[in-house]
Amino acid sequence: MEDFRKAHAQFLKLGLDCIPPYAGELLSACALSAWGSLDYALAIFLNLEEPCTFDYNVMIRAKVNHDQSKSALQLYKEMIERSINPDNFTFPFVLKACALLSDIRGGIQLHGHAIKLGFDEDVFIHNSLINLYGKCRKIELSYKVFELMGSNRTIASWSALLSAYNRMNFFFDCLHLFAKISSEKLKPDETSMVAALSSCSNLGLLGLGRTLHCSLLRNYPTLNIIIQTSLIDMYMKCGQSDKGMLIFDKLHDKNLWTYSAVISGLAMHNNCRKALQVFSDMLKQGLKPDEAIYVNVLSACSHAMMVEEGLQCFNQMRFDHQIKPNAQHYGCLVDLLIGAGRLDEAYELIQSMPIEPTDAAWRSILSACKINGDIELAESAYRKLQQMEAVNAGDCVILSNMYAELQRWEDAAEARKEIVNRGLVQAPGFSQVEVKGKIFTFVSHDKSFPQSDEVQEMLYQMDWQLRFEGYKADNLRSSEGQSQKIAIAFALMNTSSVSTIRIFTNLRMCTECHDYTEWISKVFERDIIVRDRRRFHHFRLGLCSCDNCW
Repeated sequence: MEDFRKAHAQFLKLGLDCIPPYAGELLSACALSAWGSLDYALAIFLNLEEPCTFDYNVMIRAKVNHDQSKSALQLYKEMIERSINPDNFTFPFVLKACALLSDIRGGIQLHGHAIKLGFDEDVFIHNSLINLYGKCRKIELSYKVFELMGSNRTIASWSALLSAYNRMNFFFDCLHLFAKISSEKLKPDETSMVAALSSCSNLGLLGLGRTLHCSLLRNYPTLNIIIQTSLIDMYMKCGQSDKGMLIFDKLHDKNLWTYSAVISGLAMHNNCRKALQVFSDMLKQGLKPDEAIYVNVLSACSHAMMVEEGLQCFNQMRFDHQIKPNAQHYGCLVDLLIGAGRLDEAYELIQSMPIEPTDAAWRSILSACKINGDIELAESAYRKLQQMEAVNAGDCVILSNMYAELQRWEDAAEARKEIVNRGLVQAPGFSQVEVKGKIFTFVSHDKSFPQSDEVQEMLYQMDWQLRFEGYKADNLRSSEGQSQKIAIAFALMNTSSVSTIRIFTNLRMCTECHDYTEWISKVFERDIIVRDRRRFHHFRLGLCSCDNCW
């Protein structure tokens, strides 16, 4: 920057700062270079007597790059007011500013302005629009722009749409779209690979994730930190934490995202002390933790019911790193205290929080009351959920069941009526299993899938063998109606005796299903990995990695 100031002085002496081409180059160098200064560039810009479109483009781009999106849009407004027409290089940056602000109204206005000025065929503007609408959660508009591009679509167009689908949790759609890229004779870029890997992570598709990894190794001599982090996240979330750690250990340059993926993954796999060790290593590397890192660290403590360590990390976050706790941090602390059986302390914490508790925090209290039978506290938590208008069907069922156990039948009926009166719909529980490269999804009492009759017969055989070995459960006869058990039966029939069964379910595993799966792993001598809504369970020879703490 010191050298630039000297050069600037020479420009002033020679009068070059008043000649548009030279003035523009001077401004661009200061505003857009890694060594530059935005404040200094702004001073140069303000001294221009007649700034042109190029000058405004430079400053708008610099503002966006420095997370000053509102200021960038203000420059665009000023540009229009001074009758300086934007060009095709202006719109990608102002659209990016709207995307960063999630300003859908401003984005639509800019879209109309671009069309009015004749830029409705510009590929770069279209790609920016796909990204804008995707970040504003208007996926139908993203797809419409994508479709209108026709043969003008580039790999950047595909990547922008893939990212939009992934952001909206349309993971299967994202992967179907990714598969179509080859039909356009295009090579997937790193952005599209990251979107595909993220979808694999969220769906637990280890087979496809490994295929993408192989493709990356074949086509790219080196993998950047974003790709490597995506691979770590994919292996962690697909049940292979050892593979994720192998990639992590080989990385020379690690950032907060990388550490966050590893800490979160280890916590999900119940390797919580290792997660805390990785966090300690991160601090030794001189990296400053952020809010997201501490959410993962506190989650790790919660999973392992490490109360003292969790409280210590919470205080370290507040006092050592000056991070103000948010609702997620308090939620982790509430779960930690509840898991340790300190329900009263958890309730006191919620009551004393300096911020408004989330519905998840109150729901944790309600679920804990189901175990210890504290009906008064359950009613209090339920009333809080009602005040927040956050009651779901599951909450009503929990309260109704608690009333039924106390034989308060009228109250139980009233709680059930709430489901109908409020028009609540409970999302159906499902379990997925990957068999021979295909994903099979099952719901309770489902008989519409291939081999349904054979699976029912298999379930009876499983029940009979478990009874023979000494397994007892009150609801054993209804086991064929539960999606996880159907998925296990289907996998036992269609996979080799030495392969690991991997199941993904959107429910939190219940005690009966947990015990049942432990027995299946022992009797049938199969490793079974279940990823539920909260964590991983690795079943082997009748034991689970969670140590019956979940």
